[in-house]
Amino acid sequence: MNLSKTWANLPNALSVYRILAFPVLLYCIYAKLESPFVGLIVANLISDILDGFIARRFNLETELGARLDSMADNGTYIAAILGLFTFKWEALEPHLASFLLFIGMFLSTVVFALIKFKRLPSLHLYSMKIGGYIQGGFFFVTFVFDFYESYYYFMLIWGLMAFTEHLLVQAVLPEMRSNAKGLYWVLKK
Repeated sequence: MNLSKTWANLPNALSVYRILAFPVLLYCIYAKLESPFVGLIVANLISDILDGFIARRFNLETELGARLDSMADNGTYIAAILGLFTFKWEALEPHLASFLLFIGMFLSTVVFALIKFKRLPSLHLYSMKIGGYIQGGFFFVTFVFDFYESYYYFMLIWGLMAFTEHLLVQAVLPEMRSNAKGLYWVLKK
């Protein structure tokens, strides 16, 4: 049986793990359990890198996998953001206005997709993939080491540009599709 043509493959299993970890992360935030939260968020970030690498390297990319990955990414993002508010408030507070703008732009990509396409986005643009690595690195560094203002603003600026491209791609596309690469490639077709 060719597992690349089914739902049962390692990248999908890693995405499902991240989806199942989401309520546990929320509980850790609620109960103010910072150490288990950090361990789980780091595991989520590593498994996110692994699922994408394995899917591309072994030709296991599927539409279901793209959707599972997007759902898992959203859950990890939500948990990481709530974790920042809960465990890193003192460092985040002076940057609250810019961080709320970042969150608003992120949410606008999801809301726009739900309104226009009646489903969550799963575009996987290059700018968003790179942004995901930058943001994942920011979450990792902030939770494991400390909040670094220069890294925060690098993450913020890249994220705002990527979210803007995401919204433009959604505006141009007649229907949601996975792995759209970027605005250049969408307009080229």
